[in-house]
Amino acid sequence: MERRIDFRGAKHCDCVALEAVLVRGVETRRDDQISIFKAGVEQASPPTPKESHSMPNISAKLLAAAVSCALLNVFPAAAQQQGPSRIRGTIESVDGSNLTVAARDGTTQKIGLANDVVVTDLVKTTLADVKPGSYIGVTGMPLADGSQKAIAIHIFPESARGTAEGFRQYDLRPNSTMTNATVAQEVDANDGKSLSVKYKGGEKKVVVSPDTPIVNFVDGAKSELKAGAKIIAFVAKQNDGTLSSKRVLVGRDGITPPM
Repeated sequence: MERRIDFRGAKHCDCVALEAVLVRGVETRRDDQISIFKAGVEQASPPTPKESHSMPNISAKLLAAAVSCALLNVFPAAAQQQGPSRIRGTIESVDGSNLTVAARDGTTQKIGLANDVVVTDLVKTTLADVKPGSYIGVTGMPLADGSQKAIAIHIFPESARGTAEGFRQYDLRPNSTMTNATVAQEVDANDGKSLSVKYKGGEKKVVVSPDTPIVNFVDGAKSELKAGAKIIAFVAKQNDGTLSSKRVLVGRDGITPPM
């Protein structure tokens, strides 16, 4: 039976991509729970049996990948000092556990997969699934009025609520941003919707058009890493200069991971 973990109040991650930049904040428990702590926030008390019963179940692999994706955005500059932190591109070929990837920047990257690599699918969904109370990640571009135009939205599993909460710069394109926040209000507009999202210490208005890509995280399989698959690989540079990955996001049904 697949193991399940409860991430309510969780503030710690075992993501290898974060080990280079969050050395102080990473702690892994090798039993059936992973706890995630944020700087300055104390560990939440364990849920009562009643609370655990009411919590939505979600796989440990799926949550680890969702949290990895979010937390790696917190310190992008520090991550780059250790070598590439994210490689976006299309798999050209697979040789055992080694991927050759045509990266978005035009380079060809060789990536070795760890034995325990976690593969997570990104599945296309609709704006109807983004509702007040949803915890989302918004990849955006700033508008003149101070609001954000959504380039992409990913919906976090409920148990990952609060992960990497806040507003920061992002590396998808020049001047792009990432806002991890809770949807407070949505208003229908002539062309899509306007969302008010709130995070600790602030809020943003987000303009979402009908063609904005919106995705969910779903458990994937290593067999999906094949030629033609579009991926985001979270990588760490090894002592010999090679790149290794323990987390890979792959677009299901041919979609390009939008974030």
